[in-house]
Amino acid sequence: MDKKYKNCQSCGMPLKKDEKGGGTNADGTKSVKFCSHCYDEGKFTQAEMDVDQMKSFVKGKLKDMGFPRFLGGFFTMNIPKLERWK
Repeated sequence: MDKKYKNCQSCGMPLKKDEKGGGTNADGTKSVKFCSHCYDEGKFTQAEMDVDQMKSFVKGKLKDMGFPRFLGGFFTMNIPKLERWK
C-alpha cells in the first residue's frame, strides 16, 4: 500500500490545502506525494530549483499570504528533509 503523505514532499505544503487535491502523475493519476504547484503530469514544475531556492520561494509565498517572517522560517526548516531533496 502507498504511504499517505500529509505534506507535499517538495515544498512542504499541507496536501489537504491543495485546491486541486494534489499534483498529477504521468499517467494522469493524482500524486500522493506532491502538490499541484510542484508536480504536474509526472514532472516537477520547477525542476531547476534547488532546496535553498525552494525554501526562499516558500518563505516568499508565506509572506505574501500574511504569515509573520519567523513562521516562514519555521515552516521551511524541514524542506531539506522532504523526499524530493534526499
